[in-house]
Amino acid sequence: MELKITGIVKELLPEQSGTGAKGNWRRREFILATESNYPKQICMVQWGDSIDKVEIGVGEKITASIDIASREHNGRWYTDVKAWKVEREPEHGLGVSASADKAAVGIGDPDDDMPF
Repeated sequence: MELKITGIVKELLPEQSGTGAKGNWRRREFILATESNYPKQICMVQWGDSIDKVEIGVGEKITASIDIASREHNGRWYTDVKAWKVEREPEHGLGVSASADKAAVGIGDPDDDMPF
């Protein structure tokens, strides 16, 4: 089952890194606010190379493919929402650039005498 959440990045927390039994590790958390009748703020974590695949910024609308996992430590349970894939949402609804929008409705460079 693939889980996806779309929302606005509200905060980027500082990247953390260290060395463990399996070698070096990196993680970055960010807060995603969902857009619905009852919006939620969700703390998500990215690990390792997934941090570098898409540079996200505060205020951007993204869709995150996630895994949810819980683990027990000393009688307490901890849950992570791991964003293993992050994609930016298109700015124009259909993913069409502004110049393509203009071309589609016949707006172009007035100095251009090309018929198309």
